[in-house]
Amino acid sequence: QVQLVESGGGLVQPGGSLRLSCAASTTLFSINLMGWYRQAPGKERELVAEMTTGGIINYADSVKGRFTISRDNAKNTVYLQMNSLKPEDTAVYYCNALYIGSRYWGQGTQVTVSS
Repeated sequence: QVQLVESGGGLVQPGGSLRLSCAASTTLFSINLMGWYRQAPGKERELVAEMTTGGIINYADSVKGRFTISRDNAKNTVYLQMNSLKPEDTAVYYCNALYIGSRYWGQGTQVTVSS
């Protein structure tokens, strides 16, 4: 198993920035795919960004050019830098890992974009 712990959510005004962190309990080199999903009230959970061990990155169209996923292998941590935030980015953000054929989720962190 792998445990994922997210942090960094909060309240931010439109146009602002936040950085989310996801700390994994194992080395990132053993995790095939790590990513960020989000779920807004009344909506299904959707992919925001994901990164393979080899560095291949995929973004949702709605966040391209505004969000950046990155990793620090020494800290076993994946980040999501979110810039130019919009009210429609408001959601609970979840870290996700594909590890030995199973998917694992963090507990989620709330991001609220509002003036």
